[in-house]
Amino acid sequence: MDLGLPAPVPDPDLPAEVRIHEVGPRDGLQNESGLVPVEVKAEFIARLAAAGLRTVEATSFVHPKWVPQLADAEDLVPRLADLPARHPGLRLPVLVPNERGLDRALVHGVGDIAVFASATETFARRNLNRSADEAMAMFEPVVRRATEAGLRVRGYLSMCFGDPWEGPVPPEQVIGFGVRLLEMGCEELSLGDTIGVATPGQVGALLDGFARAGVPAGRLAVHFHDTYGQALSNTLAALRAGITTVDASAGGLGGCPYAKSATGNLATEDLVWMLHGLGIRTGVDLRALVEASAWMADRLGRPSPSRTVQALAGGRA
Repeated sequence: MDLGLPAPVPDPDLPAEVRIHEVGPRDGLQNESGLVPVEVKAEFIARLAAAGLRTVEATSFVHPKWVPQLADAEDLVPRLADLPARHPGLRLPVLVPNERGLDRALVHGVGDIAVFASATETFARRNLNRSADEAMAMFEPVVRRATEAGLRVRGYLSMCFGDPWEGPVPPEQVIGFGVRLLEMGCEELSLGDTIGVATPGQVGALLDGFARAGVPAGRLAVHFHDTYGQALSNTLAALRAGITTVDASAGGLGGCPYAKSATGNLATEDLVWMLHGLGIRTGVDLRALVEASAWMADRLGRPSPSRTVQALAGGRA
């Protein structure tokens, strides 16, 4: 890093700039076995914003019974109120599972929300306790009310490549649910490889399918897990298909509490190292980001799984 590494070699076939949708404080910390103090979460988010990340998913207004690690959402969000003024352009989206969650988010004046759907029936029933179609019906009033209130809405679609109970997921099934989320008013659709089984060929095929369905790449994001070490390869395939928004988790935190085979998310530091090496702008200070993740790893009492954090922070990671 101090020697000018990674050496950037731009590829004219790739985007000039990528927006990183940081999910560590929500998708990362929700899978922790212990509860992280709210002041630690607030400091973590502040450090991520200071590192140049301009979209940091802060928390979820889900019922505490289902995700106790995020039960402090009402306490956390007010602690972040000054961050957008300190970091112009910063967005702090929150996940809402239903209308009750939206009501709680609106009380705190959030500007961005996300809903979380499933491309498979089994995961919908295990995660949302209802069928995939019933979940879609539940989200319709949430998205409508949010857009009417002037909020930006993101749709997450999980199990887009493989399901631990159902196996490979047909692309047309994913595209069908994804188009429904976009048509109901979601501004952006994040395609999730929830258990990390995707390969670059699958990624390209699915994105080609969305293009044929009339969905431009600018309305799509990708969300990869690194279970089989394919997250960066899959990301590169998505970039070649025109994707410019990539989800990642600082320090490689996270998984999915409802899918036990889901290991950590793509580490934001590893993503930034690759993107900067390709000459792609991110606006992120990699050194500051590594410091933030090393700081959180110390609070969690274990090393960060991010290879870049390990390389640049050494024993402090």
